[in-house]
Amino acid sequence: MNPLGWPGYEEQLDRARERSGGVESVSWRRLPRAVEVAFDFRFLGGSVGTAAGALIEEAFTEARQAWLPVVSKIATGGSRMQEGMLSLRQLQRVARLCAVHREAGLPHVSVLRDPTTGGLWASLGAGADVVVGVSGAQVGFAGSRVRPVDDPAYTAEGQFASGTVDLVVQPRDVDVTVAELLSLLTRGDAVPAEVPRALGARDLPADGWSAVLRARSAQRPRAAAYLDDYFDFRMPISGDRAGGVDPGMLCGIGRRGERAIAFAAQTGTANTPAGFRTAARLIRLASRFALPVVTLVDTPGAANDVAAERSGVGAAIAELFAAVAEARVPITTLVIGEGGSGGALALSSPEHTWITPDAYFSVIAPELAASILKRDDVRQLADDLRLRPQDLVESGVVRGISEG
Repeated sequence: MNPLGWPGYEEQLDRARERSGGVESVSWRRLPRAVEVAFDFRFLGGSVGTAAGALIEEAFTEARQAWLPVVSKIATGGSRMQEGMLSLRQLQRVARLCAVHREAGLPHVSVLRDPTTGGLWASLGAGADVVVGVSGAQVGFAGSRVRPVDDPAYTAEGQFASGTVDLVVQPRDVDVTVAELLSLLTRGDAVPAEVPRALGARDLPADGWSAVLRARSAQRPRAAAYLDDYFDFRMPISGDRAGGVDPGMLCGIGRRGERAIAFAAQTGTANTPAGFRTAARLIRLASRFALPVVTLVDTPGAANDVAAERSGVGAAIAELFAAVAEARVPITTLVIGEGGSGGALALSSPEHTWITPDAYFSVIAPELAASILKRDDVRQLADDLRLRPQDLVESGVVRGISEG
């Protein structure tokens, strides 16, 4: 228990045990539906040394043998100084445990309590499939004693805003939220999801330009309305885990009857690289847990400003194309509005795409096509592009038109 012979370490451990009532900073228990790992900040600031690392390994091993998810309730200042590099190497141990658990197809949900800092945030916390932050908790790689400034970025809310936390909840809501997440993550059946019903217009557009105007209408139902109509309940999955959030891409897992279905839905805006990366993360998550996926397409196209280019919009779209192509679960797509170019196609199923009567799908927006081709007749060009729902069915681009 004192691998470096640190002066006074045994006495510190004795006082920590007396203060906390536990033998180490980490404990675990097997629950009916999960194995729970819990940190006690009263025990040397929830720090992790070799004994704590061994307890975490015990918990993951038990979960894998019992085929159960892991829930990590974290409150830690990081590695234990009194054990030096032997303590720091526990991060590699934890990362390996998370990877093996993930490869086995078992869920891992982390709960970031106050505080969650240092290497355990960067391994056990951020390495989970779904990350839940407790409102007001200090969360960050740099703890309060070593970071240069005190800033809202070092909070659960700040981490949510930067795309590294999926949702932030009040302390009283943690257990209910975790139970709901586990219920959804363990209910996959890999059976194709039903096509959402059309909520807007029933008649088909007379010409291409009419189809474009209907898809751009402010009165047309948007993604939130479709998700409300389709699901009985849903939980969000937010952020690209690389510093970005795109409110124009709604991702999560919902319950429809007795089924759990993952979703990624565009809201009608030009999606940023963060949006495409979040959708790709959602699809990979669904593949691991046999969750069928529903995608709702509605975007004029990918963001094409300087910020998007610097953030790697091309690579982000490529990542989403790859996630869809590699998906081990069925993906059902409904185009509900504008289907603009590669930013729309990247979210679409190659074989199972439908469209609503008030939507269109096109290689590019008619105005941009006119600019590229140096034509002034945008209305005629919309017809030439054959972007109406009925045109797309005839050409085999979509399987059918969703009915209300």
